[in-house]
Amino acid sequence: MNQLPQDFAELEARITAEYGALSRRLQQTARFLLDHPQEVAFATVAKLAERAGVTPSTLIRFANNFGFKGFSDMQQLFRTRLVDELPNYAERIRAVRTATGETPDSTQLLWEFSEANREVLEALPSRIDPHELERALDVLERAEIVHVLGARRSFVVASYFAYALHHIDKRAFLIDGLGGMHGEQTKAVGIRDAMLVVSYSPYAQETRDAAAEAKARGIPMVVITDSSLSPLARMADISLVVHEAEVKSFRGLTASLCLAQTLAIALGVRQDKANEPAQDEPQSKG
Repeated sequence: MNQLPQDFAELEARITAEYGALSRRLQQTARFLLDHPQEVAFATVAKLAERAGVTPSTLIRFANNFGFKGFSDMQQLFRTRLVDELPNYAERIRAVRTATGETPDSTQLLWEFSEANREVLEALPSRIDPHELERALDVLERAEIVHVLGARRSFVVASYFAYALHHIDKRAFLIDGLGGMHGEQTKAVGIRDAMLVVSYSPYAQETRDAAAEAKARGIPMVVITDSSLSPLARMADISLVVHEAEVKSFRGLTASLCLAQTLAIALGVRQDKANEPAQDEPQSKG
């Protein structure tokens, strides 16, 4: 049995390789899907079937033919492709409008983003292993300095975490890559320090390089990322996987910021407890 395609490139290769063996209707479906990937990313099954000139059941049968349980599972690969290949917000907005034929108003968008972020926040506690959370805190607590790295979209989470650490009197340094100096800043990490790295697909190369440098030097590393298969997760001592909300190809940071806040405050509680004066032993009566 063929392995389920893990991304759009794999799916496209499978469709191309097996095209000759497909029925006439499925070939018609394949041509439409590969010719209109942006539209496929967001349109409903009914609309896509109408545009492709097939029935909705044909689209579902096509997805089943390549190992997917339903059409929405296959459609997710088209959405991921759009996020990875259209990093510009203006291009994404145009793609959504082209695919759906709709121009959502501000209130509708607010409801959609709010609902999506509410769902990921509710799921976050059950997705984070408490044992791994405590291990991450152990690494951060032992470190003389916590060096925090996050590039591009991840920079928001990294900069907040460094800010929060300063406010609990934990020495921290934000690796911001100013002047293209990610490598030089990473080399400044001491052997008694630790790194907290934040990275999401498609995983910025400068983050990968800095994490690889830290791993080679034996620097303890905690990673916040979006998949256990992430290249950063494979380098980490502790990996905390978060699933962010996604609305019309725009991914949020709500869950990651909540996790970062939790780590910072929990670390502050630990430090405060460690600094409490020892209680005098009760004197025995002689």
